[in-house]
Amino acid sequence: MRTSIYKSISDPKLFKEQLLFWSQHFREIIYLDSNDYPQNYSSYDCVLAIDAFTSIKTDYHNAFEDLKQYQQNTKDWLFGYLSYDVKNDIEQLQSQNFDGLEFPDLYFFQPKKLFLLKGNQLEIQYLNMCDNEVEEDFEEIVESLKTKVEIEALVTIRQRIPKESYLEKVSKVLEHIHQGDIYEANFCMEFFAENATIDPIEKFIKLNEISQPPFAVFFKNNKHFLLSATPERYLRKEGERIISQPIKGTAKRFSDPIEDEKSKIQLALDPKERAENIMITDLVRNDLSRTAQKGSVEVQELCKIYSFLQVHQMISTVTSKLDAQYSVVDVLKTTFPMGSMTGAPKISVMKIIEQLEETKRGLYSGAVGYFTSNGDFDFNVVIRSILYNQEKQYVSFSVGSAITSQSIPENEYEECLLKAKAMREVLS
Repeated sequence: MRTSIYKSISDPKLFKEQLLFWSQHFREIIYLDSNDYPQNYSSYDCVLAIDAFTSIKTDYHNAFEDLKQYQQNTKDWLFGYLSYDVKNDIEQLQSQNFDGLEFPDLYFFQPKKLFLLKGNQLEIQYLNMCDNEVEEDFEEIVESLKTKVEIEALVTIRQRIPKESYLEKVSKVLEHIHQGDIYEANFCMEFFAENATIDPIEKFIKLNEISQPPFAVFFKNNKHFLLSATPERYLRKEGERIISQPIKGTAKRFSDPIEDEKSKIQLALDPKERAENIMITDLVRNDLSRTAQKGSVEVQELCKIYSFLQVHQMISTVTSKLDAQYSVVDVLKTTFPMGSMTGAPKISVMKIIEQLEETKRGLYSGAVGYFTSNGDFDFNVVIRSILYNQEKQYVSFSVGSAITSQSIPENEYEECLLKAKAMREVLS
């Protein structure tokens, strides 16, 4: 079904750029870049999938069953996303909030052309129908040059929820916590621009440069774009092993090494941040146990601090072994949406945040990733990301923070602004 060809790449960093520029004339693109971030669980440094041979695009109704059928029938590499709102397929939930982006709830495609880079070894996998194009394409890639960027009109970023209103809403979340309805809620708000024309590739390169996260994504489906600098893995499958790495806990980076180290230590010891992380780790353990072999769920790392260019993050790693009676899509269905983007208990929280947030989350706090031909997968969490509907000229990015009983609304607001910094910088 696919022809594999191997190449040795002398300058992987340059080649990644060339791949990205060359891909731009295709209608469907997913470009994934680990930015050489040191990871324990990683198959590739960079992946490019382009040009849909088949695809699935649907709203949330029956979304997981449709995806399961598609994945099982295709038995090939599939790339795409689950938006946050496919939660409505799993639970009695609905999303009535404003949606300026209008992305489909779920979209996956089977690429005709696939590039997998690890170190300086490149594997090219083309469907047999187009494998005679490999050498010609490769020559074009290595000759690809950066296209000239048109001067863009100024993008005026607005905040969907004003500060006063944000503080009131967080106080309402705190009321629910104090009444015992929930323990923790991830409350989010949108920043947006209307009548905005941006160059997606240029914005992605900027965002990726200032963040250099391990799960960066450039996604294009015709007129819909995702430019993501997410540091968070949602779920990975390697054989029977399932890995989840929720992030909860954020602290500033400083240029002064002593200040920076202090910030890192403060985060590691902060009781509120640790409580947030442990609650979500517990939720992830519970979610994974639903498809796991008995007694196989383990916390490999608890509240470990990882440093990224913009922020320090507290990350836990939870693993399990998949029980053979469950399909790969069942693992997604029983853990989605990821606990780090909801809170706990999940269903109660989702109902409350749906009432208080003013924007439909859509692809923000959903997941982007891929299935391999042998049924493994790797998905990120869509945060620190810019979404763009080119046709509607609508640009959006959202940020959130975890509200617990110890939260101070003013501090949560500041945390949101810290998370918004990179996207704001790129768009202004």
